[in-house]
Amino acid sequence: MKRGKRYQESLKLIDSSKLYEPKEAIEVIEKMPKPKFDETVELHVKLGVDSKHADQQVRGTVVLPHGTGKTQRVLVFAKGDKAKEAEAAGADFVGAEELIPKIEKENWFDYDVIVATPDMMGIIGRLGKVLGPKGLMPNPKSGTVTMDVTKAISEIKSGKVEYRLDKTNIIHLGFGKVSFGADKLVENFNTIMDAIIKAKPAAAKGQYIKSVSISTTMGPGLYINQK
Repeated sequence: MKRGKRYQESLKLIDSSKLYEPKEAIEVIEKMPKPKFDETVELHVKLGVDSKHADQQVRGTVVLPHGTGKTQRVLVFAKGDKAKEAEAAGADFVGAEELIPKIEKENWFDYDVIVATPDMMGIIGRLGKVLGPKGLMPNPKSGTVTMDVTKAISEIKSGKVEYRLDKTNIIHLGFGKVSFGADKLVENFNTIMDAIIKAKPAAAKGQYIKSVSISTTMGPGLYINQK
């Protein structure tokens, strides 16, 4: 795959034989040629677990101290008082059964996160095949199936992110924008890494964290030294 000039220039700044300290790696990223938009800084963590086994899943949420730099649009499935509460808490969209055909037939995905009260999950279950592949299905483990819709909306809007393994046992996650600066990005990085380490499954054997790298959306990766 042929890479662009900016990628090639960025590559020259990286010592591929080196494991970087987090702040050092972010400072290298800050020196890279910039595109015309504020790139997201991404984390890639390869774990020594097998995601095919239910007892080796790694999934959870964490609130980043400095947010992600992205405004999260929240859709809440709720009725009655809980629907009013969701609107008051700043949900971007609130509804119930009437939203099902809009999502199914009109491919409506103008939101980033779905929160639902437990009584709505029977209805949302019908959307499993549509929402599941997009990672939008509400889940109690991620705090998106809850009666406390105010808290859920507040956390999401203030920088709550979900981390989860993919099929290759890697967690991919954006943790801020290049414009945040090294100090804020390091704080966000450390917050996520602490959460992933604490989420180590009891069934995981051997080396848990195999490798950690960071990159911008369109840039090359730098490998991080894990103590």
